[in-house]
Amino acid sequence: MKRIALALAAPLALAACLADEPDTMPDEDQCGAAALQSLVGQPQAVLDAMTFPEGTRIIQPGMPVTMDYRPDRLNIQIGEDGLIESVHCV
Repeated sequence: MKRIALALAAPLALAACLADEPDTMPDEDQCGAAALQSLVGQPQAVLDAMTFPEGTRIIQPGMPVTMDYRPDRLNIQIGEDGLIESVHCV
């Protein structure tokens, strides 16, 4: 009897795990970085005339930053040469 109950419980437990997965993947560009890719390779000074969403980080070389996952946060990475190295979410 215990074997039958265990055999019936296993598929139900597996189904419960599968039900927790989201139906769609989150938007990989929640912060709008795709629209700003033309900034890559430009001097940092071009950012002075622009406005960005609250929470945007302009990350200088060697600058400490938190590693928390925030897909809605825009990050603009500046290279050692003073040029924009990357524009990405997280």
